[in-house]
Amino acid sequence: MGRDDFMILTPMMQQYFDIKEQYKDCILFFRLGDFYEMFFEDAILASRELEITLTGRDCGQAEKAPMCGVPHHSAENYVSRLITKGFKVAICEQVEDVSVAKGIVKRDVVRVVTPGTLVESSMLDEKKNNYLMAIYKDKFVGMAVVDISTGELFSSSILYGNVENKLWDEIVRFSPSEVLVNNKAFEDVDFMNIVEKRLNIYVTNLEDEYFDDKSARERIDKQFGQIDNMDRSENSLKNENFQTKAIGALLAYINRTSKVDLGHIREIKKYKVEGFMNLDISSRRNLEICETLREKSKKGTILWVLDRTMTSMGGRALRKWLEQPLVNVSDIQDRLNAIGEFKDKFMLRTEIREHLKKVYDIERLIGKIVLGNANCRDLISLKNSILQLPDIKFLMSDCETEANRRIENGLDLLIDIYELIEFSIEDEPPIVIKEGGIIKKGFNPEVDKLKEASTEGKNWVIEIENREKEKTGIKNLKVGFNKIFGYYLEVTKSYFHLIPAHFIRKQTLANCERFITEELKNVEETILGAQEKVIRLEYDIFLEVKDKICTQAGRIKNIAGALAELDVFTCLAEVADRENFAKPIVDNGNAISIIEGRHPVVEKMIGQDKFIPNDTYLDLEDNRISIITGPNMAGKSTFMRQTAIIVLMAQMGSFVPAKEAHIGIVDRIFTRVGASDDLAQGQSTFMVEMTEVANILENASKRSLIILDEMGRGTSTYDGLSLAWSVIEYIGRKDKIGARTLFATHYHELTELEEKMNCIKNYCIAIQEKGDDIVFLHKIIRGGADGSYGIQVAKLAGLPQSVILRAKEILTELEDADIARVEKKLKKARKPLEGQVDIFTLNKPQLESDLVIDSLNSLDLSLLTPMEALNMLHDFQQKLKRS
Repeated sequence: MGRDDFMILTPMMQQYFDIKEQYKDCILFFRLGDFYEMFFEDAILASRELEITLTGRDCGQAEKAPMCGVPHHSAENYVSRLITKGFKVAICEQVEDVSVAKGIVKRDVVRVVTPGTLVESSMLDEKKNNYLMAIYKDKFVGMAVVDISTGELFSSSILYGNVENKLWDEIVRFSPSEVLVNNKAFEDVDFMNIVEKRLNIYVTNLEDEYFDDKSARERIDKQFGQIDNMDRSENSLKNENFQTKAIGALLAYINRTSKVDLGHIREIKKYKVEGFMNLDISSRRNLEICETLREKSKKGTILWVLDRTMTSMGGRALRKWLEQPLVNVSDIQDRLNAIGEFKDKFMLRTEIREHLKKVYDIERLIGKIVLGNANCRDLISLKNSILQLPDIKFLMSDCETEANRRIENGLDLLIDIYELIEFSIEDEPPIVIKEGGIIKKGFNPEVDKLKEASTEGKNWVIEIENREKEKTGIKNLKVGFNKIFGYYLEVTKSYFHLIPAHFIRKQTLANCERFITEELKNVEETILGAQEKVIRLEYDIFLEVKDKICTQAGRIKNIAGALAELDVFTCLAEVADRENFAKPIVDNGNAISIIEGRHPVVEKMIGQDKFIPNDTYLDLEDNRISIITGPNMAGKSTFMRQTAIIVLMAQMGSFVPAKEAHIGIVDRIFTRVGASDDLAQGQSTFMVEMTEVANILENASKRSLIILDEMGRGTSTYDGLSLAWSVIEYIGRKDKIGARTLFATHYHELTELEEKMNCIKNYCIAIQEKGDDIVFLHKIIRGGADGSYGIQVAKLAGLPQSVILRAKEILTELEDADIARVEKKLKKARKPLEGQVDIFTLNKPQLESDLVIDSLNSLDLSLLTPMEALNMLHDFQQKLKRS
């Protein structure tokens, strides 16, 4: 609309546009009575996205303004749908009492709802954090991450190494719902494409003033205290300019959108990227840690197997453990010991879990209380949770391990908070806090009096009437009421001579007089204003109770953290006991030794009795690389994944699906498993594969664990084979990477590397042949596979018999053609010796073994490339099998 258009708007619509101008990037929910209305472009958009009726409203112009609306009591559902679709919503409320307003009721935006600032339980996954991340990207990177619903805030910097890759790893580690970026990051097209399209994260570009260093420090000072005074703590930010800018922008954005006190965000938890095992995007996807590769669901993931937590807090903590495995042996051992104690003490574990089942989401409850979104039922939930603390503390007194003793010693029973809620709030209060009925009798005398007035007012009036009759002797005196005079005493003329001095004349009628007394007037004021007053007073008392609880937010958050940790300990002990998991040995050694390891997800799907366990041994010397051959569907990928999963579980501090496991700390897990076109980035299968391999070769260290499955399939056989050969050599060399590696391949030629590099060992999947059929034994054994068995696998998969037979014919023709091609090249490379039988003049009936022997005798190896030699050896081997 142009400037002139504003001159003809109605006052209400002018108010709308004034507010909308400040929130151009949001859909404005404008409160009108019992509805939130949207106008003009917002209305058209919301009508389409929410599938609600589009109407019109007079706005002062010739044409009506497009309008649509939603009831205020059900607005949360509509807001959630818009947020899910990638919109921001500004909630505009009436901020002035309608009864005292002169002209248009004053309105203002009380909150802006964005993906990263959600706090409503109905819009959140109860067992997943909803993170908002701020990134200050320059030559180096500063990051800050917060979950507003729980008050947790983390920060870190990336000051060296491959900054770009480390940044991606941190983004996927937290998987935020929304990312705030500075202009430099926003202008990085590649960066934005990956964040928005590949990771599907909502991005908000903030102006550089949000990241101003001075302003950021002022905001941090206000929220957490003087930075200079933090120097003695681990949270010191004095010299952390990049982190400071990110934290400052985060706080400014939250203040702008939430517009509430952030008293529950009380600590900055600084961390170092190197303090956790690093898992890149591909590894998290391929290992299916928290969501499956295809359906993006929890079922079928490691989290699905492990999550038997009793509380939402514990569920979120378990997810964090999985997504952030540790690299500090002492910290891992602490967790393992605590879990081991609960695994061994079945009754103790069971009793604690029964009490934890009754604990509500204290983390998010205190968040709601501080943010002003709590109702009385939330306070009752907090009270009932606190009620479990004495029993839990008593049970924990039997614990002996350091981590469990630490939890027991730190369990504050919060008796003062329990008593405050117990004595003040009704046990079964209504949901709405502005309609009364929420404060207990006996907590506040005035509330008691007003409630009594509401219910006993009629009796009080009758008592006054009877008392005045008796005192004055006026037998027909009665108390009446009308809206003009209120309560009054009516006396007929025959009793005028008995009217006492304290009666005050109010009205004269033909046959009677009406009077009031001071007592009657006081009762009237009490009765008539009681209901309204008690509702207002109860609400004020609720706010006072809530504010007192807010002052203890730190204590409550500490308890929430302790209970979440206890929940994870007992959960993982329960899983270990039920699923027959073993306590791993984790140290700084070089070996990964797993005896009878199992894939926890596959095992849960098919049953323990059906899963075939396997051993794994890798070290940094003679067993750095295991090359695994065997047919498709035989179990190579499952074996490699289970090795990575067992390492990950061990370093998160969990027991593992194995008979025994000894894990030398791994700093990173890399997985290159399968391939698919990345159409969004315009990359082919092979390009995606090579990009992932390049990432591994650039970032892996000798302490990494590398999983490579069928590398090179996206190109021609010889290109793929040569690349795979070269990559293995590079990984195996100590002066390059020298990392522990599992490499599955269909290129049987690669098994020859065992003879060339001492660090390589060959393994294969055992099979049983029955004529033309095969049976997978799913057992890893030493040695290379005899063949790919592709046609046999196709037969198992159910391809028609005619297709199988034709495939065998074509395979024979192709093998013969391949041999002929190599033999033709060899003819040019040598002259047959006198008296020697030439390989190319032999008739088919001659024994294949003679052919091979004669050919080998006549070879000039100096004229062959390694690849040609390998292909020839493979073909000779096939001939000998047929002879």
